[in-house]
Amino acid sequence: MSAGAGERSGAELAAGGKAPGLSAGAGDGKAPGAASRGLSEGTGASESASGLSGGTGASGLSGGTGGSGAGSGASGPSPGAGGANAGLAAGTGGSGGTLADDPPPPGAPAPIACLDPPPPGMACIPAGWFIRGSDTGPEHARPQARVWLQTYYLDLNEVTYAEYKACVKAKGCDPKGGPAYSDFDRPKQPVNGVNWFHAEGYCKAQGKRLPSEAQWEKGARGPDGALHPWGDEPATCERAILKDETGRGCGVKKQGSKPDTGRPWEVGSRAPGRYGLYDMSGNSWEWVADWFTRSYAECGADCEGIDPLGPCAKDGEVARECPGKLRKIVRGGSWYWDASYATGVWRRPHFPSNRPFHHFGFRCAANAREAEALQRGQAAK
Repeated sequence: MSAGAGERSGAELAAGGKAPGLSAGAGDGKAPGAASRGLSEGTGASESASGLSGGTGASGLSGGTGGSGAGSGASGPSPGAGGANAGLAAGTGGSGGTLADDPPPPGAPAPIACLDPPPPGMACIPAGWFIRGSDTGPEHARPQARVWLQTYYLDLNEVTYAEYKACVKAKGCDPKGGPAYSDFDRPKQPVNGVNWFHAEGYCKAQGKRLPSEAQWEKGARGPDGALHPWGDEPATCERAILKDETGRGCGVKKQGSKPDTGRPWEVGSRAPGRYGLYDMSGNSWEWVADWFTRSYAECGADCEGIDPLGPCAKDGEVARECPGKLRKIVRGGSWYWDASYATGVWRRPHFPSNRPFHHFGFRCAANAREAEALQRGQAAK
């Protein structure tokens, strides 16, 4: 199998998108039940479109201007209904000032100070507000709103092939996770081809967890709603590993069959962005914890306020099952897709079983309690 074959055959539709003829299981026919029911990746079981309009609700923050955000048409995930990706928010919103010094909302826990130093291989994202979503971007990212998060930690890099295989060797991870294509097994490449359960299992084995969608987005954008980890300047191969005019993976060929499908690069091949995090734009799509809803407006209170975890969350944990919800979320774009997907707001849904098969990766997060335990474990070593 060549890199990207599953991507082409089973490309999901983003909310509201209408790529001709693509459905959730088109191509390899591996999606259990979903394909036989003819579930379109834009519709889903009970995830009805409900005619939600973007740009309403929440705090009514202006989305700003900038970025053409043109999608790649029917060959990839749809860029959104009615060209909604045009004029993607540059993160101007609110009063125009930084949110870092704004007081917590009523009912928020007291902010927890960052550990100094943070656990090895992780960055601390301090407690506070951030601007999530975009009123002028894709409909699935609407409305833009202020969200408050407690202090948390994110891996500096995407989990690598070597790290995942070391977990398998230690009998802490599922050996079925990992690449199925040639030239995807370099030790420092992000592990690709894992499903959501593989990713969750790896993070738990490390004493961590998958980041919430909100945590991932703040890590990618910072507090003030920049479109990319480096700011609002366009995503290019100088800044991220993606598809450009030279080809997929910034023109680097994959060894073996179908070399033009490219491959991800070793982690950290581009300069870090916010909080010193690498590859939050491009290189590998990354699983996050939450169940997918077609927009933040549809999600409602489950995606608002203080440390939101999306639908069906309880007691600070994301539910492994969520009635009526079929798909999880990957974020950040990849080597295979163009710059319009490598933003801090694009949300791509897919089945947690990763069927049909795609080359998705992940990174892990930790809350303050988990970070302290990681520090103690490191000190004991």
